[in-house]
Amino acid sequence: MTKKIDINNPLFSRGCTCLPTYAEQNVYSNGCAKFSTDDYLSEIPPSGYETDFEFAEIRLKNNHKEFMHVPSELKLHQGDIVVVDGNPGHDIGIISLTGHTARLQMKAKNIDPERTELKKVFRLARPADIEKWIAVSSREDKTMLQTRGIVEDLNLSMKVNDVEYQGDGSKAIFYYTADDRVDFRELIKILADRFKIRVEMRQIGIRQEASKVGGIGPCGRELCCSIWINRFHTVSTQAAKIQQLAPNPQKLTGQCGKLKCCLNYEYEAYMDALKEFPDMELVLKTQKGEAVCQKIDVFKKLMWYAYVKDPNNFLAIPLDKVNEIEEMNLSGKNPENLEDYALAEEPKSFYEQARDYDLLDESGMDE
Repeated sequence: MTKKIDINNPLFSRGCTCLPTYAEQNVYSNGCAKFSTDDYLSEIPPSGYETDFEFAEIRLKNNHKEFMHVPSELKLHQGDIVVVDGNPGHDIGIISLTGHTARLQMKAKNIDPERTELKKVFRLARPADIEKWIAVSSREDKTMLQTRGIVEDLNLSMKVNDVEYQGDGSKAIFYYTADDRVDFRELIKILADRFKIRVEMRQIGIRQEASKVGGIGPCGRELCCSIWINRFHTVSTQAAKIQQLAPNPQKLTGQCGKLKCCLNYEYEAYMDALKEFPDMELVLKTQKGEAVCQKIDVFKKLMWYAYVKDPNNFLAIPLDKVNEIEEMNLSGKNPENLEDYALAEEPKSFYEQARDYDLLDESGMDE
């Protein structure tokens, strides 16, 4: 009987629902894996392509994936535990994508196997390989904590965020963050002597640090970067401006101190919707006075206007009515007032308007 895996065991986040053995390879659950990938074409034969694709996507540890060459005699499936090239030595990985889905993923990531040198998959893992893999994986957290103590004793201005042992236990990668250049030559000597391994120090950014450390976001869910994001894209303040978000750094920045990655999720949808709207600087002229745009509701297609002489009274005017008033102004005509075009809503109080702009918290206190 296969022993169930402890939820704190590092293999759990790699998709293993129980301790793997050679006799029972089917221990993989896609939903349990970090950066899980849905092979939606696994049961659909590709049209116009060879059914066998000589490259596969391999998940290494729980925070990165690579494409590797697969020998033609190996028939691999998602969840298979394989021995791959470690350069030097060998590593252990889990198959995450094969076949035509892997082909499409390589194309999406602009990876050309003819121009890029890719590592190789050697074979399916044997019992000895898996036992060694389990042993070295269980040492990662303990090694990281001991390394942090050594760094503190050496007074180095750096933070060790993660340790990744190679599958054969001969090498370990130490991920760290630092504000300035660090001389860790003495640290490498101590680590190599204490843990009897080859040491590789790899500096990462603060976004990568957040993805490794993990945490709970303001949405109440685990950080996207620690669940599924493995390629970071630039997030600009323009993304927040387009979505009509208040320029509040406390609400726009994530735990890494950078702008939240989720600001990019709906950015293109807002860009497409805003093509129908006139410039927010558009001034509507009426016989009652001029009115300027205060904010817009993109998907309800509303523009909130207020008279220059009465800035506290917002009027919600549908987009088609704004275009109608604009055409009248261009032809030299001014409507009597905006109230005839606005939706029937009671004027908002000062505190309601301020809360719309995120200037007040729920208690009504100024942030």
